[in-house]
Formats: sequence, structure tokens, C-alpha cells
Amino acid sequence: MEDVLDVYELPYDPQHPVVCMDEKPYQLLDDARETLPMRPGDIQKVDSEYVRNSTCSIFAFVEPLGGRHHTSVHEHRTALDWAEEIKYLVDVMYPDAERIILVMDNLNTHKPASLYKKYPPEEARRIIKKLEIHYTPKHGSWLDMAEIELNVLTRQCLSRRIGTLDALRSEIAAWEAERNQNQEKILWHFQTVDARTKLISLYPTIISDSQ
Repeated sequence: MEDVLDVYELPYDPQHPVVCMDEKPYQLLDDARETLPMRPGDIQKVDSEYVRNSTCSIFAFVEPLGGRHHTSVHEHRTALDWAEEIKYLVDVMYPDAERIILVMDNLNTHKPASLYKKYPPEEARRIIKKLEIHYTPKHGSWLDMAEIELNVLTRQCLSRRIGTLDALRSEIAAWEAERNQNQEKILWHFQTVDARTKLISLYPTIISDSQ
């Protein structure tokens, strides 16, 4: 926890951007019946019944201090999908950065070894050398600011039925473009000194030799 909090206290450095990454499953839902459009003096009417389509996975990257955002949709959430997104992070989002400081949770696919499943060893190693990885502790994924990004995405874009992958990708792309245009940042206030006070129960009790 304190390792991640130390990262969040680093000053903004475009050559060493701090980027948070997370992913979430999403259920594609269609309307079972056609909605009734709005009319003067009447709201749109949507039937409560819906049709479950396939599931997919949404990957989100956010640079809290730089206001850069990247969100994508994959049909699956495998090690290969994660590796593809990490290559995009390194080669497309930050090709000129000396080192990318990456914060993410401990999901079993979020490992450097996943890159070797997707790319030749020399390519996988090239990508890994651009990364400085910091994992959130077990049961501590709330420390990952990408969770905030996904919560904003859910409230602003996903709180309705979206039935197809193409439609979902289109809606998320529009949302992402606006976030990047506005350079939306995340201001993180929780620091190590706060953790040692508010989460004191998580720290071991030290008994001095004099007791």
C-alpha cells in the first residue's frame, strides 16, 4: 500500500508518466421490445425486459496527472488481450517516455510473463524494459485510480443497455475522446500519513524489548 501511495506523490514527469490500469467485465444487453420514442410532454418508454447477449472485457488506462485516457473493448480478458494493451501503452500512448510507471492490481494475467505468450522474447523484453510495475496489495485494488476511471465510465456512458460490441466500442470511443480533449485529471488526496492513521489496524503491533 505504501509503495503505491509513494508513487502517487511523485511530481508530474512526462518522461516517467504514472499510469493506472484496470479492467472490468461487461454484459451486452439488448431491448426485448422496441422502445417508444419521446413525444411532446411524454418521456421515452423502455420495457423492463431485456435480452442477454455476449460478455466482453473493458480495459482502462488513465494518467491521473497528465489527463490522458485510453479505454478499449476485448471479447475476452486473457493474458493475450492484456499483452496487446500493454504494447499499445508503450508504443502508441508513450513512445517517447523513458519509463512508464504502471500501477495495477494482481490479476493473474497482469504479469510480464503474459507478454511472452503474445510476442517473441526479444519484443516482450523490449516492452517490459519500458515499464516500472507497482501492484496494489491483495484486497487493496481500491488503491488503483483506474477503478475511479471505470466508475466514471459506468456512470457517464454505460448506465444503459448496449447490445453489440460495435456499439459499445463506438460509445466508449466518443467518451474517451471527450475525456482526452478536456484532459480530465484525478486528484488523489489519500497519502501514507493518512494510511498510518486511518488504517492503523492493518499494521502489525510492535512490542518493544523494554516491555
